Amino acid sequence: MNEKKSTQECHCQCGDAKFTVQGEPIVRMFCHCTICQEFNDSAYSDVSIFLSKDISFDDKEKVNFKKYKSPPAVQRGKCITCNKAVIEFLNLPLFPALTIIPSENIPAGQFLIEPSTHIFYHRRVEDINDDLPKCSGFIQSQMALSIKLFSEMFRRLISA
Repeated sequence: MNEKKSTQECHCQCGDAKFTVQGEPIVRMFCHCTICQEFNDSAYSDVSIFLSKDISFDDKEKVNFKKYKSPPAVQRGKCITCNKAVIEFLNLPLFPALTIIPSENIPAGQFLIEPSTHIFYHRRVEDINDDLPKCSGFIQSQMALSIKLFSEMFRRLISA
């Protein structure tokens, strides 16, 4: 399958920090961990995860990055103007670099896929009434995320 990748301009809530995405995310999910609650100032985060190679982000001076936990696997950035979540970078050894984007920063359309699951549901602030799987516990949540990422990346690899 030889698909043409389109690009789309995305931005933080005030529009000051901008970036471009190419193609659709690998996965979209809801995270209820306490770090996502703090970072997003919300009961949970609705995030879309892309391969970092599919993101063009030149406005780094408009974003304040913070590491919320050691070891600092994820660099999380908020807009210096509106103080809303903009972008997160995840770099793990032996794993492709990933970029996590709050889904609200991506205009609707082909770039905003349907969410697939809830992770860290045991940390939820409120119950969510939907039909998506709800994973509780650290290991179960990490496994659910890893399986979704690996299976989708593998599917794309064999479709290419």
